Amino acid sequence: MTTTQRILDLAAAAPASHGEDLVLLLSEANELYQQGLQDLHLDVAARLGGLATADLMLAADTAGMPCDPSQDRDEVILLLALVEWEMTPAAMAYAEMAEAAARRGICLVPEE
Repeated sequence: MTTTQRILDLAAAAPASHGEDLVLLLSEANELYQQGLQDLHLDVAARLGGLATADLMLAADTAGMPCDPSQDRDEVILLLALVEWEMTPAAMAYAEMAEAAARRGICLVPEE
């Protein structure tokens, strides 16, 4: 099963889950979200790592993410990966799942 498939399955199960069960689903989905982002980051770094800095900054600007010239290449590549990841079905499903859980009072970050 792929990361996307599993996140979609977890998101589909979330509305019928409550309390600790929902926290467990959300926690697993969060881990998968982070893993998916990390995997895509490696892919984006391989694809864009050879670009000249100016071309990398242009790619960021084109993606709607203007960068400050003080940002280093690795940070720009990570931000480009994040922009790309957030448009995937897995990331969108996770975001909706987390928002729906938050509306029900469930979140992974404890309130202070």
